[in-house]
Amino acid sequence: MKGVVLAGGTGTRLRPFTHTMPKQMISIGGKPVLEHAIDKLRDAGITEIGVVLGETGHEAIQSYFGTGEEFSADLTYIYQGEALGLGHAVGCTESFVDGDSFVLYLGDDILQHDISEFISQFNPEEYAGSIAVQPVDDPSRYGIVKTNSDGHIIGMIEKPSDPPTNLAGIGVFAFTPAIFDEIEHVEPSWRGEVELSDAIQRLLSAGEIFQSHVAEGWWYDVGTPEDVLAANRAVLDGLPEETRLSHDEYDGVSGRVSIGEDTEIESGAIVRGPVHLGARVTVESGSYIGPFSTIEDDCSIKGAVVESSVILQDATISCDARITDSIIGQSARVSESTQSGAGHRLLIGTDDEVSL
Repeated sequence: MKGVVLAGGTGTRLRPFTHTMPKQMISIGGKPVLEHAIDKLRDAGITEIGVVLGETGHEAIQSYFGTGEEFSADLTYIYQGEALGLGHAVGCTESFVDGDSFVLYLGDDILQHDISEFISQFNPEEYAGSIAVQPVDDPSRYGIVKTNSDGHIIGMIEKPSDPPTNLAGIGVFAFTPAIFDEIEHVEPSWRGEVELSDAIQRLLSAGEIFQSHVAEGWWYDVGTPEDVLAANRAVLDGLPEETRLSHDEYDGVSGRVSIGEDTEIESGAIVRGPVHLGARVTVESGSYIGPFSTIEDDCSIKGAVVESSVILQDATISCDARITDSIIGQSARVSESTQSGAGHRLLIGTDDEVSL
């Protein structure tokens, strides 16, 4: 089977970050969201992967992933152009799929569940598709499915105003090529998009059978700052115990801490895991990096307290302040001012500068 990853979404709910970078490239626990998706497919044995790109952000994605060789995958880039819905994005992959069954992974979703069993249980001779599902608290945000007593899906609707259940498709699907014929017949919805759920519903109405596969563990649709921070916390919480053994040379480092190459933690700095520090990070004396923080490559922390936050590449925080539950954009600068307070919650975009 081949894999397809959708990476063309614009990420309007993650502005200002997505004005300058695709949301699929926001770091979660030290890796872009899209890399987590590719890793899941590869670890399940799928290495031939088509990545669907939108009108913006494709340069950053292609520059980072290249041919996929570094990630033990063979990547093909497919250009969707204008974002006209999930159904339209999937339809763009028909030539790449080339008559085979395939696994679809939404590139802004991140999950704990190993999808190997989901893939191995799918029999294209018996089923037209399979959908990984999980109960959710707010079903109006998701594609919602209805199932019968056998666990087979009997209906699906996208972001319903009156959800029939709380069982959401969590962004991983398996399909036979029959899905492409139905996508061609789907009319745009009230949102002006070709809905994948409508194509699935057409197959169901024609008597085709879809499996449901309940995914265990956490799952996040990384669409808001709150989702980014929650997903980052979940990924860091899964750092292996071996990371405790990788920083014996640092007096102020404790717990599970992942440390990149050429990173410098000065004497007098404190890092309490779980934490990810990228490559070439500088943590100066007097700084404190608290649990559930991701500090990306080339960042500098100078005297600040940082907890439960995501600091993107090349950012500098040089202030005597406590920063918590925050996202700091690429190349942003946070510096000292005459103001003081108990803590700051920040969403700072690329190249911005803030004084605290």
